[in-house]
Amino acid sequence: MSNTNIALARPLDGKVALVTGGSRSIGAAIAKRLAADGAKVALTYSASPDRAAGVVAEIEASGGTALAIEADAGSPDAVRAAVAKTVESFGSIDILVNNAGIALNAPIEDYKFEDYERMLAVNVTGVFVATQEAARHMASGGRIIHIGSSMQRYAAWGACSVYTLTKGAVAGFNRSLVRDLGPKGITVNTVHPGPTDTDMNPKDGPYSEALNGLIALGRYGESREIASVVAFLAREDASFVTGAEIMADGGLTA
Repeated sequence: MSNTNIALARPLDGKVALVTGGSRSIGAAIAKRLAADGAKVALTYSASPDRAAGVVAEIEASGGTALAIEADAGSPDAVRAAVAKTVESFGSIDILVNNAGIALNAPIEDYKFEDYERMLAVNVTGVFVATQEAARHMASGGRIIHIGSSMQRYAAWGACSVYTLTKGAVAGFNRSLVRDLGPKGITVNTVHPGPTDTDMNPKDGPYSEALNGLIALGRYGESREIASVVAFLAREDASFVTGAEIMADGGLTA
């Protein structure tokens, strides 16, 4: 038997992915998982340059290829530039993960209009612009994956109505977008994470005690578990899955 090492093909070899908001938490886990599966990965960041550089360094240390791009998800021009930079650097774009998002929460009667505008800019307009720009470069076999929220189906606590509004908009966009992009061989799906241990909602945070009792598995999810669902949707194995909304919430909404 030959001692020559034979490199096994990975499911995303030859693919190029762009992950918005990829410097931390779920976004960072997605970027690292797609890179581990063979994709060249561009990731955007806004306020965490050191963390973005750390994600790139970790991917490169594992033999992958990655690029960090500064881009405020609430700026259409910055989002367009990030897509252009991805294509310029890697030659194409095959996978878009619309992960960037913010949560500015307050009771509706106290909600600041400027916070409402900012939430729409990042969570809705940023998703639209990234999708529109990426779709212009995608060939058949392209993948668009939105990160939504289980709160668009079940709001477990108050003061989150505007956040839920934005994630509901993403879910509606997902359902209709399949009709535009299906004839081009591009799939569109949304992953709705439930309570997940992130910077925005840590497993030992103010909501965790109440939420753990509502989650069928009795615990918060981990970012890597959400990344695994995204990784499946990005693969050829998921070529007949489009328009789906996958609840990755430990049974919270079951």
